[in-house]
Amino acid sequence: MLTGKRAVSADTRVRVRESIQLLGYRPHGNALAPMHRRTNVLALVLPLREGVHLPVVMRFVTSVVTAARAHDMNVLLVTADQGAAGLRALAGGGRVDGFLVMDVELDDERVPALRELGRPSVLLGHPTALKGLTCVDLDFEAAGARCVDHLADLGHRSIGFLGAPSIVYERNTGFAQRTLAGFGAAAMRRGVASTALPAEQRHDSVLSVVSTLLRELPRMSALVVQNEAVLGQVVDCLRASGKRVPEDVAVVAICPDELAERLRLTSVQLPVEALGRRAVDLLMAKLNGRQPPALTLLPPKLACRSAQRGAPVLRVAE
Repeated sequence: MLTGKRAVSADTRVRVRESIQLLGYRPHGNALAPMHRRTNVLALVLPLREGVHLPVVMRFVTSVVTAARAHDMNVLLVTADQGAAGLRALAGGGRVDGFLVMDVELDDERVPALRELGRPSVLLGHPTALKGLTCVDLDFEAAGARCVDHLADLGHRSIGFLGAPSIVYERNTGFAQRTLAGFGAAAMRRGVASTALPAEQRHDSVLSVVSTLLRELPRMSALVVQNEAVLGQVVDCLRASGKRVPEDVAVVAICPDELAERLRLTSVQLPVEALGRRAVDLLMAKLNGRQPPALTLLPPKLACRSAQRGAPVLRVAE
């Protein structure tokens, strides 16, 4: 029978495969999509880089795995910092149905690859440019402002900020930069004197930063902390400097509830479980053909604890 099609010889097939390997060719993600079969595996891309606080990270992992199992999905944890190349390798191998991407930077190099691959993805965090993406995050800018407004409402007029390790800001990590922006804008709006400094995850660094803040803000009566790894050390260093917490310096943290509860500190909740669950739900919606909104922001929730309840409103002399 004449069909107009010529059979491809085994020798030709071998030469084509060798050429593909030599050139490093990978089909475009959209070209792969029609042939892609469900693996029931989601990739959680979480590079374990310097400045990442492992206990909080593992809570995110647990929340994602738990939510995925509710959808009968498994999770492949990818911790190597391979950037866009790692995403392309995973997509090209057909090992996963979609991506959950964490530790997102404002100008994240992985974003163009996610758009190019055409494989469903959700970012826990959000870059500056949202086109073609689906992201879920705590509204960290509002969280930074919420801390200032709470303290200013109590009468504090000189507020310090002890932030994440310096490498986190150097990488332009979204959550850290947005919190700092929200804190600074609110301090300016409320007429509050403020200074913000990063702190490394070492006791000597925390002690140095606390001492610097007390020196640069001699009337500092409140401190916002966004560094879970050193939160307990911050309180210890304040007390070692002769400051009572909260009588002399009120501390507000941005952290998981149980850590703030253990230290009896007022805090803005880091909603790890809610973020992980929402990210998985959004990704499953995309896998099922629905298109969620580009950005979902969870509003910050501030919990006042006994350490600050009944604290007198400060009356600062002009």
